[in-house]
Amino acid sequence: MAVAEVHRYPCEQCGADLRFAPGQTQLVCDHCGHSQAIAGAAPRRKARALGEIPLARGLARDLGDDIAEDIRSTSCPNCGALVEFQGAAHAAECPFCATPVVVDTGTHRQIKPQALVPFTLTEPQARAALTKWLGGLWFAPNGLLEYTRKGRAMAGIYVPFWTFDAATASSYTGQRGEHYYETRSVTVNVNGRAEQREERVQKTRWYAASGNVARDFDDLLVMASTSLPERLGNELTPWDLGQLVPYFPDFLAGFQSEGYSLALAEGHNKARARMEQIIDSDVRRDIGGDEQRVDQINTRYADETFKHVLLPVWTAAYKYSGKSYRFLVNGQTGEVQGERPYSWWKIGFAVLAAAVVVGAAVFLSDPTAFGIAPQDLPDWLN
Repeated sequence: MAVAEVHRYPCEQCGADLRFAPGQTQLVCDHCGHSQAIAGAAPRRKARALGEIPLARGLARDLGDDIAEDIRSTSCPNCGALVEFQGAAHAAECPFCATPVVVDTGTHRQIKPQALVPFTLTEPQARAALTKWLGGLWFAPNGLLEYTRKGRAMAGIYVPFWTFDAATASSYTGQRGEHYYETRSVTVNVNGRAEQREERVQKTRWYAASGNVARDFDDLLVMASTSLPERLGNELTPWDLGQLVPYFPDFLAGFQSEGYSLALAEGHNKARARMEQIIDSDVRRDIGGDEQRVDQINTRYADETFKHVLLPVWTAAYKYSGKSYRFLVNGQTGEVQGERPYSWWKIGFAVLAAAVVVGAAVFLSDPTAFGIAPQDLPDWLN
């Protein structure tokens, strides 16, 4: 049984720890500024060629040492994040929800990552993107924006995803609806009098339809973390998976990596559900007409493969009124997603101000509603 190798990155000049420099292919030393090239990093190539594994093998848990290893990680007691640690690294708090955690001394059998997208954005760039996003939020607490402006460092995490490939061929039966219009007379009441009018009524003729559609799915992404809200993770798109590189541990130097907590079988179920939605759209497009009814779709799946990949995310956790709120920045593109607190004081003041404005408008348009005669108003209000 293979145990994950411990990697250290001492600086050649001063011995301090090196870290991966986002947007580059080198490691840098924060202590003395020395940089070293990432030795042995494979050149970029098409994502489809990066470690595709037959799906049947993964689902059968045929996890030999070529695709699986034992890793050291800790599970956050609050959000459930499975955070992996390199070497002797420890964490004082969970990077996803700011809950204090203690590193587990145990190991877990996990499928190895086959590829990753290296960080492109630096931490200051990610914080600038988050600050701009927070600045556009209405009714956010004042302390929220100050939280980022004070310069608290964000955590760089490689978040696990599954990718799925499949060649599909589907046969279907259904109905095509085509609209047509008929004119009919209706009786309407106009100023107390009955009048006859004509109106056009839409109707639909239905015709039997059947056929075949085919689609190849390439690198359909499913987030493999259950610690992050699924909506936030899914909306960090788009990802340029053309920038995937073969997994190489040097890219993780100075960063943390979350282990997957969504099993391969569960990820495959989510992928199949999304494939079925896309195939349903293909069928409706093939049926044509103005409306479609789909009675049955039979899909055959072939050449199914998967990959375990890591994607770069800058994270920040903000506590407000006893609750943690999480913010995510796509470490490749700068897309921001997050949960947000509301300042009920700001909302209350806004409601009060709106009531004052409405009341003033009513008062000026009809002062008698307030028991005041127009002639009693000051001249500047008349």
